[in-house]
Amino acid sequence: DVENILTKLYQAAGCDIKKAEQGIVFVDEIDKIARMGENRSITRDVSGEGVQQALLKIIEGSSVNIPPNGGRKHPNQEFVQIDTTNILFVCGGAFDGLNEIIERRVGKNVLGFNQNRRGKKERQNAISLVEPDDLVHFGLIPELIGRLHSITTLNEITTDDMVRILTEPKNALLRQYEKLFAMDGVKLMFDDEAVREVANLAIKRKTGARGLRSIMEEMMTDIMFDLPELDGYEVHISKDVVNKKAEPLLIKVK
Repeated sequence: DVENILTKLYQAAGCDIKKAEQGIVFVDEIDKIARMGENRSITRDVSGEGVQQALLKIIEGSSVNIPPNGGRKHPNQEFVQIDTTNILFVCGGAFDGLNEIIERRVGKNVLGFNQNRRGKKERQNAISLVEPDDLVHFGLIPELIGRLHSITTLNEITTDDMVRILTEPKNALLRQYEKLFAMDGVKLMFDDEAVREVANLAIKRKTGARGLRSIMEEMMTDIMFDLPELDGYEVHISKDVVNKKAEPLLIKVK
């Protein structure tokens, strides 16, 4: 039920309708409800166009009845009415395959003599040339795009971004491991080169920032297995440890 996205907002606002009516809703993976083809089928809705139609009513600003406890599990519950006029809706997604649609429109990859071949970087940056018509070809219905006034694109994540994700947030991965080691009386130290190498590996795997945890787990599991015996030591992680070319350096703290 599309109304359930407002149920989450209502609950996050502490069940205060006035607060909920001035909230922000981020709808992720919006590209997954695109029509698979541009043909408008009136029989089976396996592609998600029905979900897009249901989103229209909510996004354009209207009074929506929502179940305060969500879903159909409580069929006899009273509904709460929320006016969505002042709610900010932000929709995001990866839109895999949109590049090809934009390139076809731009028409740079044409056959013949004296044609300039576009480099790999130029092709990756084609997403920045996106227009509403490209999203219609991708499978979003024109009415939905018309209600989402601003379209913007994000740059690909870089190694520097990955390093910041590893180190800067309050619950950054490196801090989590430092805390885990400290519980056993062990001090964990990462070289700058080691942190950068973890970031580079995540870029190579093309798994985004989520891939950082799997890389860290692979590297730290064996070390953590021996943690109880390392009480009073400092464990230094270098670039070679990340690449599995060396063992961590252990220093006994006096």
